[in-house]
Formats: sequence, structure tokens, C-alpha cells
Amino acid sequence: MARWRPLADDLDPRVREFTEQLRRQVDRGGLSVAALAEATGYSRSSWERYLGGRLLPPRYAVVALAEATGADPAHFTTMWEVTERVWSRAEGRHDVTMEALRIAEARAALGEFGPAPAAAPSPAPAAPAARRRPVVLFVVGVVAVVLAVVGATALTGGDGDDRARPGPSRTARAAGLPAGVKCTGRECTGKDPEGMGCGGGNARTAAAAWVGGAYVEMRYSQVCAAVWARISAGAPGDTVSVTEAGGARRSQRSRIGRDPAAYTSMLAVRTPGAARACATLTTGSHGCAAPPPG
Repeated sequence: MARWRPLADDLDPRVREFTEQLRRQVDRGGLSVAALAEATGYSRSSWERYLGGRLLPPRYAVVALAEATGADPAHFTTMWEVTERVWSRAEGRHDVTMEALRIAEARAALGEFGPAPAAAPSPAPAAPAARRRPVVLFVVGVVAVVLAVVGATALTGGDGDDRARPGPSRTARAAGLPAGVKCTGRECTGKDPEGMGCGGGNARTAAAAWVGGAYVEMRYSQVCAAVWARISAGAPGDTVSVTEAGGARRSQRSRIGRDPAAYTSMLAVRTPGAARACATLTTGSHGCAAPPPG
């Protein structure tokens, strides 16, 4: 009997390839799912979903898997970043479709209990009508509650993982941001770009440069009106920062730990040219990446 169950036929080819690579690496490491959970700190049920192609693992879970099985974390981190963009786009389309279906079904249910057409048969006697009225009112009330829950779900989102994510802020709701995006502008400053939905398909690399053997990028999300810095192929102790140009000189900073890549929290900007991303390596090398001012 095969160890792994077949992946879903409709799984995106890039997600399929990433999931199969994870499975092969677990096999190479000779780990059971239970042993993998113990080695990485992520639960067995989570790994069953990740390796079953039902949920994309967090980046740090992938790094932990690589380290537990003796693989190069940088390789899997790069693959994860590509897969995360594909997964985010597919998840957004699915959320919109399912929300529309739920609302349509609820509205159809409301219509079934609407007023009778003019050509309807003569009404039932008063007593049976009086008995039916509470039932109709109850059903209408239940459907109204369903609609309210659907609306609340659309606002709060959720990815099914074991870790809670922050809900959308009042400003984000008022701005009518895309599904999964939880902040915009100044309220994004100091927050995690991935956790707030500003990364993946909602971001682009505005500037990049090699600093020694490390690669530093300035990531910019137009929908979140914020930038952050990312470093990859670095070493423990290397630092990366994003700093506002001009007077205030606000900045965010991060340091590489066990993972050879790291990124900072966000900094709100009008344009990506209003900031720069810099890296300082333990070797003494220092350099920056900055888009043209504007």
C-alpha cells in the first residue's frame, strides 16, 4: 500500500510539484508524519493537511522540514515563495466564488417564503394561516442570520491553519480591500506583510541588489501602500532594514536566525521611491537597494 494518498486532480501543477517535493524529502529523511511533527513543532494534523495538498504550509514550517531532514532550506524557501503566490491567487478566486454561492442560496431560500403571486389559490382558513405564520417568520429569521454570518466570514477570512491571524482593521474594511488584505497605509506600519495579506500576489520587488553573497530586496504592495525589506541567501546574524528617505527616517529591521532568509515588518509609504532597503552582513559588507525617487 502506497504511503501517500493521491493528490487531488484539480490541484495546480506548481502546487502539486511543491507538495511532491516535500513528500520526497520526508521519505529521504526516513520520518513518519508523527516524527516530523515532533521534529518541527507543527502538529501531526497540520502536516497531514500540508502533505495532502489541502493547505499550504507556512514558510517556517517548510524551513523546519528541510532542517529536520538534512536538506538545504534555501531551496525549499525559494520553491515556497513561488507556490505561495499561486496558492494565494487560487484561494482568492475560491473565496469569492463560494461567498457568491452562499449568498445566492440564502436569497433563494428567502424567495421561497415571499408573498404569494396574485393568481394563487384562495387563502387557507384563518386558523391554519395563523399557525403557519410563526413558522415562516422563524425560517426567515434563520436565513437572515445565515446572511449575517456569511458577511462576517467574508470580512474576517481564515486559512484553516493552527495559528490565529489578525482580523481586518476598521480602515481596511472601510477601504473595500481585496479578500485577505487586512490593512492599508499607516495602519500597516510595524506589521507582518504576510500575516496582513500584503505579500504574495499583492506585492512586487521594487528594487534589489546583491550585498556580498546575500540578496536584498525592497518589496512593495500598492494595495497596502507599504514597503518592507527582504534578505535571502544570507547567514545567521546578517541584518536587513527598510528606512524612509527624508526627514522622519522611520525604519524597520530584522535579523537572520536559523532561516537563511528574513524580512522586516512593513513601513507605510506614498511610493516605493520614498524608502530604501539595506543589508549589513556579519562579514562587514553593507549595501542598499532603492528604486528611483518619486
